[in-house]
Amino acid sequence: MLSQSKHEGEILALPFTSPPERNQIEPIVRQALDEDIGTGDITSELTVPSDRKACAVITARKAGTVSGLVAADVAFKHLDASVMLSARTPDGSQVQAGGIIAEVAGPARAVLIAERTALNFLGHLSGIATATRELVEAVKGTKAKITCTRKTTPGLRLLEKYAVRCGGGVNHRFGLYDAILIKDNHIATAGGLEAAVRAVAAKHDPKTIEVEVDSLGQLEGALALGVGKILLDNMPPEILRRAVALTKARALLEASGGVTRENVLAIAETGVDFISVGAITHSASNVDVALDFQ
Repeated sequence: MLSQSKHEGEILALPFTSPPERNQIEPIVRQALDEDIGTGDITSELTVPSDRKACAVITARKAGTVSGLVAADVAFKHLDASVMLSARTPDGSQVQAGGIIAEVAGPARAVLIAERTALNFLGHLSGIATATRELVEAVKGTKAKITCTRKTTPGLRLLEKYAVRCGGGVNHRFGLYDAILIKDNHIATAGGLEAAVRAVAAKHDPKTIEVEVDSLGQLEGALALGVGKILLDNMPPEILRRAVALTKARALLEASGGVTRENVLAIAETGVDFISVGAITHSASNVDVALDFQ
């Protein structure tokens, strides 16, 4: 278990992952628990004495990058504050198949009732972290950073974006409120690229604006308007390479669309700064995890 720190959540995660505050996680976990428990766990209440204590281990059934212990801990403690979850493989760490992720000790009923919700979070978020890590490792040696999108599970964005960080990726904007991204439909409804950018630039520094383009012609137009970041939508590597040469570092470039484990290195080698991948949040496979009483 990691040593106690001033931030309670840090005992379950490596420092670089920057876990969300527990008061942000609690409403998400509470809703998941309410969905599962309803009026009560009939089976546990009938078969397990109220004073029975239990010790258990959470193990990985396949290798991956751990994420979600912070949510699992909240789930157990919501049932009983005396439940102790001790991380053996903290969020952000690699675990091998059969490896112990954490130990759990406390009232048996609380552990049993929270078990499925805790494992659901842990398996899902570890899947996202693992998918992210695979892409991060694939582009190692290039300057490209793997970033996520807004293609997240409704209600789970905070935790899913945290899982991306656990996998070594970086977060794009969290929502519509914290960054400006002029996309194709904004351009269409505003009356063109220049009209859209100038409308935003009237109130914001152009260097804070990101624009989505799907051609080199649009790229030239965006560069002429002085925007700070440009999303290159669904461009093959040979066009991305031309886009990088054309930009000459006047703006940050983000490649997006159709990114896979097989082509991500070719995309990174074009010289783009970011590669955004919706699949790491919307299509990642769970890491199978299990809780077994000792």
